[in-house]
Amino acid sequence: MSKSQLTLTPVETAACCSPLLREPLSWAQAEQVMPLIKALADPVRLRLVSIVAASEGGEACVCDLNDAFDLSQPTISHHLKVLHEAGLLDRTKRGVWVYYAVRREVLADVAALLGGGA
Repeated sequence: MSKSQLTLTPVETAACCSPLLREPLSWAQAEQVMPLIKALADPVRLRLVSIVAASEGGEACVCDLNDAFDLSQPTISHHLKVLHEAGLLDRTKRGVWVYYAVRREVLADVAALLGGGA
């Protein structure tokens, strides 16, 4: 019988890791959390998360996000896809428009990991 290994997503890893100020991450934990941090490390993506989080109702239409940048719509869509795949944004389609919402619990987990509130 083979042993099955639980594989955590970057979001789950950030949620279960002790804050960096208490104990060092293992190599495996650091590799698991890296996609979240990497997704936030781009200035466009960081600003997108900020705009969505600050939007009324905590969500924003992709049509409104395009106007906030001097970038093409496909470039904005790419950045939103990266944020969604990293687990930082939820998205819902309504008619022809896509709405994005920040997963606040994920941002809270990343902040806690980095020592936020310590």
